[in-house]
Amino acid sequence: MNAVEIHGVSQRYGSMTVLRDLNLTLGEGEVLGLFGHNGAGKTTTMKLILGLLQASEGRVEVIGRDPRTSDVRRQLGYLPENVTFYPQLSGRETLRHFARLKGTPLSQVDALLEQVGLAHAMDRRVKTYSKGMRQRLGLAQAVLGEPRLLLLDEPTVGLDPIATQDLYLLIDRLRLGGTSVILCSHVLPGVEAHINRAAILAKGRLQAIGSLHQLRNEAGLPVRIRATGVNDSQSWLQRLSAAGHSTRRHGADGVEVVAMNGHKLPLLRELLGEGDPDDLEIHQPSLEDLYRYHMERAGDVQAAEGRA
Repeated sequence: MNAVEIHGVSQRYGSMTVLRDLNLTLGEGEVLGLFGHNGAGKTTTMKLILGLLQASEGRVEVIGRDPRTSDVRRQLGYLPENVTFYPQLSGRETLRHFARLKGTPLSQVDALLEQVGLAHAMDRRVKTYSKGMRQRLGLAQAVLGEPRLLLLDEPTVGLDPIATQDLYLLIDRLRLGGTSVILCSHVLPGVEAHINRAAILAKGRLQAIGSLHQLRNEAGLPVRIRATGVNDSQSWLQRLSAAGHSTRRHGADGVEVVAMNGHKLPLLRELLGEGDPDDLEIHQPSLEDLYRYHMERAGDVQAAEGRA
């Protein structure tokens, strides 16, 4: 059973349409990165899954049921972008409060606070917490009760690099335990290794969805190959340029070649066979590159529709 099924969903607020014919699924134990500009429809999608909104058109199912049922909601975990707690309560009191609301054993509280790095501050009042500490506390409440579906909206806001890496390691552990995760973020570097698929929204429409490998193949963006210690790098630059490849010098004895779809392996064989490099680096199109590509395409489509 899929954790989330969204079929033909459109969402309107009065005369304004914020989602258009959205189709999206999330499998059990899958991590989906949901990306888009401000106003793209990410938060609306989250609210539909949480049962806080009813779709204007289409169907939303969560764990095989209507997301507005109490049984489904008890199996969800949610970390909003701007998390707020009672300032006079301690971190431990706050988490115990949410554990009671969720019907989760209180024995989980101290272990979770330690897991998110708040063991040293669990008895301090939340009003003394930094933004990053409040974010950690928000993450702890989201994973109370080992939810089957976890929704994270900008979870790395306010986190330092070590805390960010700890967050992703926690997501990895939850995924291995069967939890499904939807992760919304504007901070794309570092996300790639921790998601199974990416979905890119723009102007209320789903522009692309798939694994990074699939999205790279579909976009056809170039791969950059950097070779250092190449025999006679100047000669190699001239030879590759004459063959129609985009090249430039990389360091004192290296070259960088831009390989389009289908040309990567022949170039690698040629470099390894005749260039005899000391080292090779292959730079695939990043998630940021794919995001920019689809944002630009969405802008081009909208401009064309405006001229029609």
